[in-house]
Amino acid sequence: MSAQFACYAEDVAVGCALRLELEGEKGPVEVAVVRDEEGGLHAVSDICSHGQVSLSDGEVEGRTIECWLHGSRFDLTTGKPLSPPAVRPVPVYPLTVDGERVLVDVDAPHGSSEEN
Repeated sequence: MSAQFACYAEDVAVGCALRLELEGEKGPVEVAVVRDEEGGLHAVSDICSHGQVSLSDGEVEGRTIECWLHGSRFDLTTGKPLSPPAVRPVPVYPLTVDGERVLVDVDAPHGSSEEN
């Protein structure tokens, strides 16, 4: 598979995240499309690598997202954890904007623990 339609850019407000389920080669993939405080869009796994809860329910600050359950923060560009208790990165998915359409490729993650 390649990049697929995820949402419209206007669907994601600055400092917010939108939870989506996209279809990958191996089945459904839970994704958070996040607009950082500078207006940039990112696509990361919606599942925290520590607590197995939805990251899209957490707070966006700068270019990070915080897990609401235990407070781990993740870099939206690399997926790396910036604070404990998480020690494993979350996958980051390639995202492109075509006009107002946000496209995400869930089959080409980087930053995931599968690569490390």
